[in-house]
Amino acid sequence: MSWQPVIGLEIHAQLSTASKLFSGASTAYGAEPNTQAALLDVAMPGTLPVPNRAVLDKAIAFGLAVDATIARQSVFARKNYFYPDLPKGYQISQYELPIVADGKLAVRLDDGRTLEVEIQRAHLEEDAGKSLHDAFHAATGLDFNRAGVPLLEIVSAPVLHSAQDAVAYLRTVHTLVRWLGVCDGNMAEGSFRCDANVSVRPAGETKLGTRTEIKNVNSFRFVEKAIEYEIERQVRALENGETIVQETRLYDAAAHRTFTMRSKEDADDYRYFPDPDLPPLVVTDVDIDAVRAALPELPDARRRRYVEALGLPEADATQLCADRATADYFEVAMSALGGDAKTCANWVLGELAAALNAANLVVEQSRVSAPALARLLARVREGAISGKIAKDVFAAMWAGEGDADAIIERRGLTQISDTGALAAAVDAVVAEFPAQLADYRAGNEKLLQFFVGQAMKRLRGQGNPQQLNALLRERLKI
Repeated sequence: MSWQPVIGLEIHAQLSTASKLFSGASTAYGAEPNTQAALLDVAMPGTLPVPNRAVLDKAIAFGLAVDATIARQSVFARKNYFYPDLPKGYQISQYELPIVADGKLAVRLDDGRTLEVEIQRAHLEEDAGKSLHDAFHAATGLDFNRAGVPLLEIVSAPVLHSAQDAVAYLRTVHTLVRWLGVCDGNMAEGSFRCDANVSVRPAGETKLGTRTEIKNVNSFRFVEKAIEYEIERQVRALENGETIVQETRLYDAAAHRTFTMRSKEDADDYRYFPDPDLPPLVVTDVDIDAVRAALPELPDARRRRYVEALGLPEADATQLCADRATADYFEVAMSALGGDAKTCANWVLGELAAALNAANLVVEQSRVSAPALARLLARVREGAISGKIAKDVFAAMWAGEGDADAIIERRGLTQISDTGALAAAVDAVVAEFPAQLADYRAGNEKLLQFFVGQAMKRLRGQGNPQQLNALLRERLKI
């Protein structure tokens, strides 16, 4: 029998705000355990929640970016369950009336297809604390720093049919939330993670199979591996006549397997009810218009502009728009250079990207600013230096030796375009290699590059390559 996997993702994006969802307490990753635990979030009597306005604006921004409906009135509910890192015994979340509903997101797949993924809802909720199982011998520690941190939970419809499509969607959401400044997207720190709901059904059927949820996976690679394993496990079980149990599972990356965590709860198990301490969250048209006015150009729109208006290849545009900071750097460099999008793209995706990777830096930490790179590229365009020398100059700029002009002058790297100097180098090379000259004139035109290389050696790499090629072609014919 042929089987069709059906996958839906629940993505947890920690919202980039300086304070928690309801307590106003500050929050920063890596602080000592319980040094940022707020009284409200550890359930001290007499505390009352107050919604963080910045959180609301970020939720609205995401909703607008995915063309969703923004609820003019949404409700916070208490999601009741008992777990050691949930001190109140309930989590403040949204259930029946989420802030964002009925959105869609276009996902570009590796094979060139575009998949439109339905986003059923995106709701606000507070994070729980963290259990530290390996911090103590024969005991579990509890760190409540993370309790109350604002999350946007983004729930897709079950419309994905492979692990690869699921990861492509996850990457697209990851790019979008970082682009908007909604979430920093740091998967290693847990500020962007997902749960994958996986089921399989006989090909051609429309009824969904029994699903399992793979909980809290925080790397693209592990999401793909976990989903692939779970699909294989369910297919194998069904073909052996077994029944799939609805449950929550965890992924063990070392063993490459999922295993049971607990039986899967339904909404009724959580006994949702409106939080009596929080009135309905009201959003006006003025609120939405203010957020809309502040939205940046979205990544897909910018990618299309790079292709259609700037003439960049699709691959270059896609790479540039994978990260807003990179795209912004490119824009500044191109503007400072006065155009020439392809040259700027080549350098941003080539020399700059390589230098950043080698130094383990992000583009915001680049040691060469976008205007400084543009000044270097301008010297190439003017013919002052060659492209090859420009790479050496860039390396010196990266090492902190100064700007392009200072390095070029100090090292005496100005490109030689004087016809007399170039002709003298050409004559000397032709006289030095008579055997190669005879071979060239006998039809071995590949030797042209040999003569160019030898002439460049005499000119210390500073000869104008276009002029040098033209002079050699003329001289070698004689």
